[in-house]
Amino acid sequence: MSGQSAVGMEVLRTLEKAKTQGYHFKSIVIAGMGFFTDAYDLFSISTVTRLLGRLYYYDPALGKPGTLPPNVAAAVNGVALVGTLIGQLFFGWAGDKFGRKKVYGITLLLMILTSIASGLSLGSNVTSVMTTLCFFRFWLGFGIGGDYPLSATIMSEYSNTKTRGAFVGAVFAMQGFGILSGATVAIILSAAFNTAYHRPAYEVDQIRSTPPQADYVWRLLFMFGALPAALTYYYRIRMPETARYTALVEKNNEQAARDMEKVLHVQFQTKLDDSSVAIGEQKHQAAKDCEAKKKVQYGLFSHEFVRRHGYQLLGTTVCWFTLDVAFYSQNLFQKDIFTAVGWIPAAKKMSALEEVFKISRGQALIALVSTVPGYWVTVALIDRIGRWWIQLNGFFMMTFFMLILTFDYYNLRGSPCPADPSKYCGGNHLAFISMYALTFFFANFGPNSTTFIVPAELFPARLRSTCHGISAASGKAGAIVGAFGFLYASQSQYAGKQDHGYPTGIGIKKSLLLLAICNAVGFFFTFFVPETKGKSLEDLSGENEEDNSSLARKQ
Repeated sequence: MSGQSAVGMEVLRTLEKAKTQGYHFKSIVIAGMGFFTDAYDLFSISTVTRLLGRLYYYDPALGKPGTLPPNVAAAVNGVALVGTLIGQLFFGWAGDKFGRKKVYGITLLLMILTSIASGLSLGSNVTSVMTTLCFFRFWLGFGIGGDYPLSATIMSEYSNTKTRGAFVGAVFAMQGFGILSGATVAIILSAAFNTAYHRPAYEVDQIRSTPPQADYVWRLLFMFGALPAALTYYYRIRMPETARYTALVEKNNEQAARDMEKVLHVQFQTKLDDSSVAIGEQKHQAAKDCEAKKKVQYGLFSHEFVRRHGYQLLGTTVCWFTLDVAFYSQNLFQKDIFTAVGWIPAAKKMSALEEVFKISRGQALIALVSTVPGYWVTVALIDRIGRWWIQLNGFFMMTFFMLILTFDYYNLRGSPCPADPSKYCGGNHLAFISMYALTFFFANFGPNSTTFIVPAELFPARLRSTCHGISAASGKAGAIVGAFGFLYASQSQYAGKQDHGYPTGIGIKKSLLLLAICNAVGFFFTFFVPETKGKSLEDLSGENEEDNSSLARKQ
């Protein structure tokens, strides 16, 4: 083995066995702030969708607060998901082609600029405001999409074998704080504006219930999303390239050693002679090593990749797709749950700002008791019980609770009260919201976390970011199906009972049954994904086998 190869192997062994130190936690914060911003931006739109309807689509002839038309609601909510899907594919490929470091800062810069621009969406009429908002949210999603494969790959390649799952999971768990923070900022803004510009409920005064100043609430909410990303941008662009990319893809083992010496505070023995003869021999040997490796390395669209990793990629993509169909569609029955437990009265009984406050409060409570704990229980246990068991159990429990909701939905929710049809009487409201919260908990202490972690561990360094991007994009395709396909499907099958502007659907119970089936499909496809706990990235990806093959070819 040449001196260069010895350096590379020493760097990788040191990374696998490195003790947890300050740089690991610094990397979690730097990468995690991107996911904090991701969740803040993607989920905060749901807190102000009704406000946008009241501000821009009020029609006095309808006799009720304004709501976004179905096509506008789909565009405002969905365009960021489409941008995210495209960004995951593009930046996943770019991270392998140009290096993780070279494109990592671009994603965060995009999020900062487009978060601010979303809040500044202006126009002379409603159509132009919504068009510019959708334009900027598409590019916001594009930047968010890039953060998925890059952050997962970078954190995976920086981590040691013992704590890799927890470190990558901690980056993703920042989403929980992002969701909670988005709801909290919406609560603060709506409460402050409601105090300054208090207005009566819609049923008391239809016009005055929505103050013009409420237009600033959604704009400020979006713009605040740029703050955490801006605070970490400098540190992100200063991060060195991962040693695995430098050593295994760029074949620059000495640079990998120098980079890791700075961050891990270790000294590598390069074993290189300074004589010109020795240097010449080392360069010649390094060229032979490189040529031999090229012969055994395979590409994404090769038969060898399909043989080695095809079923794994199928497993990660299908599991992430089915998970996101269910995860993003759970807001379909959120309004029934919040109304049933008395968190959100009928829209006509609130002013515009009161509605934002109460929707945000409900989302904050769900995040606090189920979403955030689910993420961090995963972080605490993933390197003890493994990714596979957490994902399998998560899909099973999601299927179980979704089936309970399917077959006992109306009994749990209750029936419209005779005195006030906007409320539900009877039923078991505590069990109703518990089923909802537990479904979220086991999504996060389950496949929502593991589908992010595992694709960053299974594939070779030269394809790792690309394959993670493909898996993540499959998930976002599922999110689009869940958020919009089921939005239409869940409408009542009886004409006149569906939401305004929507066609009839198959009903909420049949929609929930389809979601339970999606979770069951994810459960079975988990068997396509191997356990990665306690194994090095090179063993999992087969790169150690490639190294052995290259040595055999030389001999």
